[in-house]
Amino acid sequence: MAYSIAPGSLALSRSVLDRAADRRRDDDWLEKAWSADDTQVVVVAGDKLQVVDDRSALRFVTPADAPDGLRIFLGIDRDSGAGQTAEGRAVFGVVVKGDGDESYGGLRELGAVLDDREAGIAVNVIGLSNWHAVHTHCANCGEHTEVVEAGHVRHCPNCGLNHFPRSDPAIIVLVTDDQDRALLGRNEAWPAGRYSTLAGFVEPGESLENAVRREVLEETGVVVGPDIEYAGSQPWPLPSSLMLGFYARASAFDIEVDADEIAEAKWFTREDLRALVEAGTMALPGAISISRRLIEGWYGDSLTGSW
Repeated sequence: MAYSIAPGSLALSRSVLDRAADRRRDDDWLEKAWSADDTQVVVVAGDKLQVVDDRSALRFVTPADAPDGLRIFLGIDRDSGAGQTAEGRAVFGVVVKGDGDESYGGLRELGAVLDDREAGIAVNVIGLSNWHAVHTHCANCGEHTEVVEAGHVRHCPNCGLNHFPRSDPAIIVLVTDDQDRALLGRNEAWPAGRYSTLAGFVEPGESLENAVRREVLEETGVVVGPDIEYAGSQPWPLPSSLMLGFYARASAFDIEVDADEIAEAKWFTREDLRALVEAGTMALPGAISISRRLIEGWYGDSLTGSW
């Protein structure tokens, strides 16, 4: 296989900010950074971020203008010039209650328009916001946990256990056959004409390659052989996934869908795909998804038409 995802094309894999993990336990430094005139704060409600009026960028406020909420240290702009932190400009997130109003936007809307710096900030703070929302109590003893290390750890005062943000690994794969056709499937919940690559979560004790083989077999009945190539990864913090992209070659090609998650699956030539997309009878995953980039990597060019 000679397919690849174009470098820099994964919208949510971009990052510029130095996360400066060594500063998360330095309370004196954090308070100084919070009071600095050049510090920036992004406001988050659930999995949405406050944006500027034309919805082309994140809206940053000063600490003095930030609302009350859960304060999370996100990192330092090392290239912004030495600010009052003497290391660069500090960036924080503040998580507020509720789902946000029309001044907020989600990753599906913003991912393709944010620059590298803001895309990295967005996926980081949304992932942390979603994690805090569902990890308020200790999984070991049930006690309410305390937020420590600038929002990156929750500590149980009863049993002493520390809880850390999690990312759930999920494989996503474009499978080809001996005719170089691509296997795409339609989820049971999707309308006719909407197709994507196959995906699923990695199970405990399972390698990524075995997860690829298992998910493809379970969902479509297609057998994946030894030829599996890693293509790239992208965080998908909705709520906590890390999508690990692959290309794989099938060794047995008959399709028998599971009729549970997958309603139908088909082999597509490049000509099939182009004709259906141009006719408007087939919709591909959105531009910010790794699935779209896997398809375009196989196709050899960009494609129009998305969900």
